[in-house]
Amino acid sequence: MPNLNVAGAELYYEIDGDPAAPALLLIHAGIANLRMWDPQITALARHHFVVRYDTRGFGHTVTQNVRFSNRADALAVLDHVGVDAATLIGCSRGGSIAIDVAVEHPERVTGLVVIGGGPSGFPEVELTDAEDALFDALDEAFDAGDWTRLARLEVELWAVGPQRRAADLDPTFVAAAQTLNLGNVVHAGEAPVPEPLDPPAVDRVIDLEVPALITVGEFDITPALAQYEYLLETVPLASGCTFRDTAHLPSLEHPEEFQRVLISWLAQNDL
Repeated sequence: MPNLNVAGAELYYEIDGDPAAPALLLIHAGIANLRMWDPQITALARHHFVVRYDTRGFGHTVTQNVRFSNRADALAVLDHVGVDAATLIGCSRGGSIAIDVAVEHPERVTGLVVIGGGPSGFPEVELTDAEDALFDALDEAFDAGDWTRLARLEVELWAVGPQRRAADLDPTFVAAAQTLNLGNVVHAGEAPVPEPLDPPAVDRVIDLEVPALITVGEFDITPALAQYEYLLETVPLASGCTFRDTAHLPSLEHPEEFQRVLISWLAQNDL
């Protein structure tokens, strides 16, 4: 398997497409790993050099319990595969990492796509009662050290969403989401400490000068919806899209629709 040795970790990554084509860096959600992008790879690789990796604590990446920078890890992957600048595409936590990289290293970023993510430093948002109850259940599983139950509850909160029931959704999607997150349980004993961006991105995204596509699922949780509105209003070259009938993982739940929107946006912006 392709692995990149960085300070205190071995980052697992995959590449597809022509290295001479415009580059895309895909950064997965916190309830997934790089496999979440599988439905889009064939289509994206037709006209792009597609790079994706497992961040520390996820997938096939292995890390020591050290302080590290998610921004540095992302740039190390790009450096390793010979990419000077790329369009960053991040979902949830991956979207926040992508925003941080774009703010700190604008010379390495040609475009930005955020899916259900927000800028670091975004203020807390009041949750609904249903969201509060789901977060309480997550806390109980964490305190009990029941990592498998925690992973399943995370999927219920994020991928299913507090306004929907798993029983009403496509069982193939629910099973795929569970498989992605359960695969991360093996990393429960790892405790690397990410170095936050200082100052955080929330007051710096106004300075971004690249095209940005800001997206969210209509059934995502309240903070994600608030972050979507903030980014759409604040990022100068931003356009937005709300994916219907989905929550936090539109690229997995409705892959063809997500792919259509993404590829169209890339083409419109010559990325």
